[in-house]
Formats: sequence, C-alpha cells, structure tokens
Amino acid sequence: MKQWSTHLDEIKALMRTLRGDTPNVMKAFSGLAQAASTPAALDAKAKELIALGISVAIRCDDCIGFHVKAALDHGASREEIVETLGMAIYMGAGPSVMYATHALEAYEQLKPEAASTAA
Repeated sequence: MKQWSTHLDEIKALMRTLRGDTPNVMKAFSGLAQAASTPAALDAKAKELIALGISVAIRCDDCIGFHVKAALDHGASREEIVETLGMAIYMGAGPSVMYATHALEAYEQLKPEAASTAA
C-alpha cells in the first residue's frame, strides 16, 4: 500500500528540483494551474473534484494524491470524493475502477483523522 503523505512529500521535492532546472516551463505551468483553479462559476472544491476525476480517468497516481489532498483542503467530504470516483469510473471504464481504488486509499490516509492517528 502506498503511503500517500510521504509519497506527496517526495514528489514535491522532485518538483522543486524540476522548478530549479526548468524555471520558465514550471513558472508557465504554475500560472496555468492558478488560472484554471481560480474560483469563478465553479468553486475551488468543485474544480478539485473535477481534477480528481480526470486524474483517475487518465491514471495519474501523483495527480490523484495532489487532488485528493486539495479537495480535502477545500472541504470535500468522503461522499463527494466517492461520487466523483463514480463519474470517473463511468467515463474511464475498467481501468478507472482500479485507479479509483488508489484515490480512495489516498483519501483514507490523508483525511484529518488519519494524520492525527499516525502521529
């Protein structure tokens, strides 16, 4: 079983290195992420749930972890996460079922209660 909190910390460290090696590319990517994530007609939580669904459908483990964490930070409930996973499964078929299990595992490890019991 993947330890999502540790995994995200490792990816963040690698991303810092990448940012140092390709500052212009990563600055542009960061700008794109900020522009897409800014609340407008959809609030931040809805946008993170959409990003989570896409992460599952395209099978991006690292994206799953980041977007589960961000969805939680914006107040997403387990029910909202699971409903998002249902839509990802519908849109992505069988392979998305397998990746939906990764997102559920990440949720269980990253939810606030998991962090307090791990300490």
